[in-house]
Amino acid sequence: MKAEKKQKSSKASQWIQGLQAEFKKIVWPDKPTLVKQTIAVVCITAVLGVIIAVIDSGVLQLLNLIIK
Repeated sequence: MKAEKKQKSSKASQWIQGLQAEFKKIVWPDKPTLVKQTIAVVCITAVLGVIIAVIDSGVLQLLNLIIK
């Protein structure tokens, strides 16, 4: 029983050490880059939302014309 617990805790600690090592490899963007990318994502999302809404509205109007 004790050997199993040791092995499990050893695996867990190895996993945590590996996770920490991988996090050290991450290159985080600087603040200006992060702000620019965030603005770009928000703008693109808004534009796509408007495009989808217009297409949806057009299809709905078309279906209403066909059905009536």
